[in-house]
Amino acid sequence: MADFPDILPPFLIFLGDVPDALAAKTGQGIVDWRRERVAGQMRLTGCGADLGVPELGIGEACRLGAKTFVIGAVNPGGTLPDAWVASIVAALEAGMDVASGMHARLGAVEAIATAAASTGRRLHDVRHSTRTFPTGNGKRRSGRRVLTVGTDCSIGKKYTALAVERELHRRDVAAHFRATGQTGILIAGSGVAIDAVVADFISGAVETLTPNNHPEHWDVIEGQGSLFHPSFAGVSLALLHGAQPDAFIVCHEPTRRTMRNVATPIADVDDVIEATIRHGRLTNPGIRCVGLAIDTSRLADDEAERILAEHAARFHLPVCDPIRTGVAPLVDELLAP
Repeated sequence: MADFPDILPPFLIFLGDVPDALAAKTGQGIVDWRRERVAGQMRLTGCGADLGVPELGIGEACRLGAKTFVIGAVNPGGTLPDAWVASIVAALEAGMDVASGMHARLGAVEAIATAAASTGRRLHDVRHSTRTFPTGNGKRRSGRRVLTVGTDCSIGKKYTALAVERELHRRDVAAHFRATGQTGILIAGSGVAIDAVVADFISGAVETLTPNNHPEHWDVIEGQGSLFHPSFAGVSLALLHGAQPDAFIVCHEPTRRTMRNVATPIADVDDVIEATIRHGRLTNPGIRCVGLAIDTSRLADDEAERILAEHAARFHLPVCDPIRTGVAPLVDELLAP
């Protein structure tokens, strides 16, 4: 497993000039799940996201004790915009380390590499594992596993997995959140960003991330992408095979009409359930859906209640919003004999 215990808080989360809240999901995830590690945020002109934490400049953040400048934004392809380089260099020169979940390596930018070398500060590329992985073998492993899957990317898979882990712990059930993306790694301090693993080794990386364990222990595995997303379906399928889940939870956002960053219509929940079972049986013939996690944040209370009830009646499964209602019904089903 790739571990990053030396990414030191407090964090100054940098959002650059991202256009909207979804593009700031890394920063928002850290704020929502590890607020105690966050000193504040820094934004450039035109930024369309706001994490709701103090607005700080680099100098002020350092005076408050910030130790790591965390790039809290994502974009298609994980590139590092030229307009962000000056801020990253300034953070290094002020004495902060820099952590990034982008595909582009920080040290590949000459100005950043030079600043890190001259100041002795560390560059953390959390998307890039420092180890190699075997190919997947599909062999059964001890322990229990639940995977979050989605009708699209950026639709609540990480939040659902973290909420399920928290509810399992509340019930004194042994469980670990297994991060498979850059935001999850920054929240958990460990994991493997599987979309940066060479394709032949993705399922093996997930097998490594979720090894043999006590028979009653649950690995709660963060899903990535969607089996129906034209950009990310390959990663999603390899993750499913490597996770070998006993159970899965479908994540959905009912107001979304097309998938993130493409014109493809969002997948139907029933199609996701059918495809996940069909493909998941390759490595776990007993795979089952234990419910739906629906993001109702864009809906009024009465409309959200109606949507949750409609989906529960349609699929005869527990349905909840992890943030609005909690995930107790999903965990009830997960632990049901």
